[in-house]
Amino acid sequence: MPVARPRRPAIVLQLRGVYIIWYRDLLRWWRDRQRILPSLIQPVLYLFVFGVGLGSAIGGGGGGRIGGVGDVGYTTFMYPGVLAMSVLFTAIFSSMSIMWDREFGFLKEIQVAPISRAAVAVGKALGGSTVAMLQASLLLIFAPLVGVSLSLVMVLQLLGLMFLLAFALSGLGVAIASRMRSMEGFQAMINFVLMPILFLSGAFFPLQGLPVWLEALTRLDPAAYAVDALRRVVLIGSGVPEPVAGTLAIPSPLGGPLPVAIEVLLLAAFSAIVLTLAVRWFGQTD
Repeated sequence: MPVARPRRPAIVLQLRGVYIIWYRDLLRWWRDRQRILPSLIQPVLYLFVFGVGLGSAIGGGGGGRIGGVGDVGYTTFMYPGVLAMSVLFTAIFSSMSIMWDREFGFLKEIQVAPISRAAVAVGKALGGSTVAMLQASLLLIFAPLVGVSLSLVMVLQLLGLMFLLAFALSGLGVAIASRMRSMEGFQAMINFVLMPILFLSGAFFPLQGLPVWLEALTRLDPAAYAVDALRRVVLIGSGVPEPVAGTLAIPSPLGGPLPVAIEVLLLAAFSAIVLTLAVRWFGQTD
């Protein structure tokens, strides 16, 4: 008589489902290589056209300085913001695949598979965040051109921060996609959410000395804490003195710059909130 195989624990099946969804998104990105190069054009244009042009207007030359701090050029200041911008666009738009899967019926096939919808939502969030981190990491090759010297420790720190930001934004994208029923509605909602997150993040300007109402809005933007943490890693790791880097950081209510550890915790808390919403709303999809 054939021996029956022991059934795998339910948690193992769910984790395997998460892995399959994650691997599918990663594989689709890898096979669609022609989109990798065009995705780098927008960040490069912002960095070397917008950054150099605005830097010239600020400082009367290509090396415009920020906030009167002579040690930080504008392109160096802007570089972490461009990294975050690349993560932002890729992570949120990666959830568009949910709309395509719904449109072509693949989502229904996933939903009848012997895994929970929560596992599908987590897998989509992990897949989008991994793709966003890998795609944004390609911009690290431009670091020497903007006066940034990267070490192995800095690269690992930047990758970790980019992944955390990407995971938060991918979870937000999955949550939004789970509530939308049309591609047009999804694109309209994403544009409504995307641009405020980008412009309030401090990617292109310091977050000090702002009007009270604008400062309050920037504190509600999760990307602002990621941009600030990325900037601190880049500036301090490139030899900018910590007091100088601190003058460009988000101020703490207790005085001085907001600690990077607090920024990471705030970003992780936002990730947990949006992932919970994504799991709950995705479980309610038809």
